[in-house]
Amino acid sequence: MARITQISDAAATPEVTALFTAIKGKIGMVPNLYRVAANQPAVLTGLLGLGEALGRGGFDARTREAIALAVAGANACDYCASAHSAISAGLKVAPEAVAAHLAGRADDPRTAAILKLAVAIVVAKGMVVDADLDAARASGLTDADIVETVANVVANIFTNYLNHVAATDIDFPVVSVGKAAA
Repeated sequence: MARITQISDAAATPEVTALFTAIKGKIGMVPNLYRVAANQPAVLTGLLGLGEALGRGGFDARTREAIALAVAGANACDYCASAHSAISAGLKVAPEAVAAHLAGRADDPRTAAILKLAVAIVVAKGMVVDADLDAARASGLTDADIVETVANVVANIFTNYLNHVAATDIDFPVVSVGKAAA
């Protein structure tokens, strides 16, 4: 049971109603994560804005979803693992690849390098060592790729942590990821 209110359509303020309408227009529903964030409309607005901005970055949707899955796996966020597994399936990502992404792995060398860096950022709480950056660069990642990876990791840490604090009710097919990375 959720520990923070998931704002219903009936309880939404006019500002939140407008945000919910926009979300429904894009994805057909309002996920419970957004209903939790709607307790403070500025937070929901920021969360949506960050996602839209990252969508205009250099990483395609599949790469952003792979990062989201790797971060969810590293942070043991079942809500995000469930949501991003469903989104990835909608992007025609094979179930084996989704499972690999949750574990921070990928067959594609570029995606693998991004996920390795993403997991290192989570595990080190951002305090990655030079060897992590050297490995990313040796794998072909540019400084722009590294910065974009950090931004995607941070966006997903925000949602992971909000879900942990709120105990958000999962409204996607449930995927359980177990314990967080040490």
